Amino acid sequence: MKLAKPTLIALLAALVAGPALAEGDAEKGKKVYNKCKACHDIGEGAKNKVGPALTGIVGQEIASVEGFSYSDAFMAKKGEGLVWTEENLTTYLEKPKDMIPGTKMSFAGLKKEDERADVIAYIKSF
Repeated sequence: MKLAKPTLIALLAALVAGPALAEGDAEKGKKVYNKCKACHDIGEGAKNKVGPALTGIVGQEIASVEGFSYSDAFMAKKGEGLVWTEENLTTYLEKPKDMIPGTKMSFAGLKKEDERADVIAYIKSF
């Protein structure tokens, strides 16, 4: 299959731009995290609040923060072996109730892709 030159150029540009956006900016993410900190603690000595502490969450199995009481919906996802990859976090942060129906998390989500990437970069820094 032969692609038209403009289509090929657009495809290559998207491939190059995608990873850069996915990386996120932890400094910007710190500001975005202000939307999260009422319910989630992060960093050394972080404690569970209304939501679990998020220190070290990237790469961990879902519903694995010790001492936090998770909803049945989260426990079901844990039973499926879901891991908090950057992709899964991106999907969840966009609209939590779509990814995990029945979650107790009342946050509507982060609509902007760059905000999701930035806050994930910030979370990864811990």
